[in-house]
Amino acid sequence: MSERKLTIEQKRLDADLWIILIATLAVLGIYTAFQSQFSSMVKNENIHILLRTLIAAVCQFSLAGLGISIVAIYRKESFYSYGLRLKGAIKSIALCVVCFVPYIIFSAATNRITSYMPFQSVWMTKEALASGFPVNIIAMLLIAAAWGFFEAFNYVVISDKINKRYPSKYKLLNWGAIVCAVMCILIHGMIGVTLEGLVEMLTVVIIIYGMLMVKEMTGNAWGCIFIFIFLWNAF
Repeated sequence: MSERKLTIEQKRLDADLWIILIATLAVLGIYTAFQSQFSSMVKNENIHILLRTLIAAVCQFSLAGLGISIVAIYRKESFYSYGLRLKGAIKSIALCVVCFVPYIIFSAATNRITSYMPFQSVWMTKEALASGFPVNIIAMLLIAAAWGFFEAFNYVVISDKINKRYPSKYKLLNWGAIVCAVMCILIHGMIGVTLEGLVEMLTVVIIIYGMLMVKEMTGNAWGCIFIFIFLWNAF
């Protein structure tokens, strides 16, 4: 049987995915090697909060954002082509919020919800908010960009490229969303080994798979970004 030749577009998508993977793994390797020093620096209150936030945000962006940015610059792609548009934004946001409801119910049922504040699980958030103007505004914008916009948009771009490279014949089967859901579970250490852990993992899969399916259906990515800015680290 002769091997089917890849098209130019398929080769381009393969290259893009490899660039994203290599960039991410390289940064992850550096972060792992210097994790203790990084943690000490970020938690050191003798260093100005804005500098610490900037360092942490750059690291976060490098893990989830640098790869897709390199590809976008190299390919001269616009982020707007991945669904950053006003048309369908409200519908996208509403449907993505619905995907987050099972996680909220799970968190409430397991008494994990004590308060609501966007990015409260990010180390610098509370200290940044307690800082005076304009430091608090600048710090929160950095946090929102790194842990909100780029973390969400990273999934959007990766999913889009996987789906173009490996298109599914079935409307509800989304290979890109599946890969991104697995990525999220592995990155955040949410592999369930207990019943509670399995339920949590399932709710996270619903969030990631659901929001990326919403993006596919609406052609709008703002719902994904809304999730990561206002809900993901907020409870």
